[in-house]
Amino acid sequence: MARTATIRFREPAVIPGFGLTFGLTLIWVGVIVLIPIAALILKASSLTAEDFLRILSAPRTLNALKLSFGLAFIAAIVNVFFGLTLAWALTRYRFPGRRLADAIVDIPFALPTAVAGIALASLYAPQGWIGSYLEPLGIKVAFTPFGILIALIFVGLPFVVRTVQPVLADLDPELEHAAASLGASRWQTLRKVVLPSLLPAILTGFALAFARAIGEYGSVIFIAGNLPNVSEIAPLLIIIRLEEFRYADATAIATIMLVAAFVMLLIINRLQRWTEKRG
Repeated sequence: MARTATIRFREPAVIPGFGLTFGLTLIWVGVIVLIPIAALILKASSLTAEDFLRILSAPRTLNALKLSFGLAFIAAIVNVFFGLTLAWALTRYRFPGRRLADAIVDIPFALPTAVAGIALASLYAPQGWIGSYLEPLGIKVAFTPFGILIALIFVGLPFVVRTVQPVLADLDPELEHAAASLGASRWQTLRKVVLPSLLPAILTGFALAFARAIGEYGSVIFIAGNLPNVSEIAPLLIIIRLEEFRYADATAIATIMLVAAFVMLLIINRLQRWTEKRG
């Protein structure tokens, strides 16, 4: 007689409490994440396909979505490069002020977004400390899409650094020395030894920085100028539609942002699994 397989949700452990922790996890995730998302999708499902397309095809909506996703993607790429460089310096080298530099990386985490926006707008305004030097060169940052990019880079950099840094710290430097002793150049060592090990962490940092940049609001509105079809981001347009009591428009735009962010995170997750299996 064949033996039937049993499903076990409880594994022997020194510290009991799986049922309690599993239940609290489901409740917490459901209340904080799933219910709000479900409410948004339910509200969006009340719109007809024609209304949905009409809202999203409006020039102002399209421009806001292009600006938000385009600049978020560029900012995430920039943060990957500089975040990897900064994590490498903080992990592999000892220099005066290293601990201070390591602490400064976390400032965007703790700094209120409105304060960050005001500080960036003050710095890059035509009369600001940095903007006053850029203005004679014909470079305008504040109240332009370029200013939005600066703000998104500012808030997204710590996500890349803090994701890559612990993985880089666990990477044995002896692997690099072994590659060098076998005749590999610095570029070959970086490309064939270091980067493959860091690739899953880099993709995770990119996804986190990208997701944060898409929904960033407070630090952007102070430096963006918020001109329709020029420097108006999608989160700001959602707020404007809500203030105008155009809830259907706000719901449609929010749904598109949710779906696009989810697809992006799904792609990154698939790439992470592929790189881990390949490694």
